[in-house]
Formats: sequence, structure tokens, C-alpha cells
Amino acid sequence: MNAQTESRLIDGPVGAIELAIDRPDGAARATALIAHPHPLHGGTLTNKVVQTLARAAVLAGMVAVRFNFRGVGRSGGHYDEGRGEVDDLMAVVQSEAPSGSLVMAGFSFGSFVTSQALQRLHPGRDVRHVVLVGTAASRFSVSPIAEELRSRTLVVHGELDDTVPLSAVMDWARPQSLPVLVVPGGGHFFHGQLPLLRELVWRHWRA
Repeated sequence: MNAQTESRLIDGPVGAIELAIDRPDGAARATALIAHPHPLHGGTLTNKVVQTLARAAVLAGMVAVRFNFRGVGRSGGHYDEGRGEVDDLMAVVQSEAPSGSLVMAGFSFGSFVTSQALQRLHPGRDVRHVVLVGTAASRFSVSPIAEELRSRTLVVHGELDDTVPLSAVMDWARPQSLPVLVVPGGGHFFHGQLPLLRELVWRHWRA
């Protein structure tokens, strides 16, 4: 993301997991873990939406940790339809944020993995905020958000998303009474609207 980005490998369940870490100026108030889109469709930690979420986290005074799921980049292993990817995310939590305030974010397939990981983490961990962008509700069984976390959760979706229809996200959110912030004219990858996405997420995270 910038010259100060730290790149390294940690041990994961099936081999190395590749990380990219960005830090704010001064003491960090939380660690934000950001999960990327589908590994078989070009999803990596360098995805522009993922980088946008990392920028928002750093601007909000948090350490931003992006990582490659198994089989992507320098991460070992092979795609596991979300099951092993949840284990990968949990390994990153254990390595980079074993205690303290935690922020969870995911884009597309990453939102599905994040929702699964939240079921393991909550209520044992202090999850301060959750951000789900382009939530892959039409493609995967996205877990519901725990009632106590709903007021701390931001769901952002593009009005014209042709990868995950807005209607699918509304069907997932409706039983939870979970608000969905709709970006007018937005597509799945928010082309031309990434600065707006960063602003929306930053406002949520700075609270």
C-alpha cells in the first residue's frame, strides 16, 4: 500500500500465510483484520477495496492487517471453499491480535469468511467494529451477526452490484433488522467510488 507496509509470513494451518501490515502514527487503538475476495476469481490482499479498507483503518488509528488466504500469493495450501479460509483468518487473529480490541472486515467472499470467524470469536473477544462490503449473501451461507454486535456493524453494498444482487443482501439482513448502507450507482468493486467507501468506513471506525 505504501513504502511503510510491512510484508511477512506467519505459520498457518497448512503452511505460510502472507501478511501486509500498515500502522498508524502513534499508538494504535485496535487491530483491524481485513479479508479479501474469492481466491479463484483474482482475490488477493492487494485488491483495491481491501486496500481502501486498510487505509480507512490506519486513518482511524488502527493497525491494518491484510492477508492472503491459502493458495494465494505466498500463502501455502489450496482453496478450501471457505472452511480452511476461516482457519486461516483465526490463525492471523492469534498471531497478530491475540488480545485487545479487534476490528473485523471483509469484502465479498471475505465477508462470508469474516462472518464465520465472528461466530468463533464472539463473545470471547472484544470485537469493536465489523465492516462487511459486497457481502456474498447470494453465493455463500453468510452467518448472521450476533445481536450484541449489530450496532457496531456496517454493511455497505453497491446499488448496481451485478456479482451479488442487493436483494440477496437485503434478504440476509432483514431477519436481523440489520441496516444496509447502499451506495447509489455502486458496483461490486466500487469503481470510481473508492474514496467515498473509504470515507464511509472511516466514519464508522472512528466512532
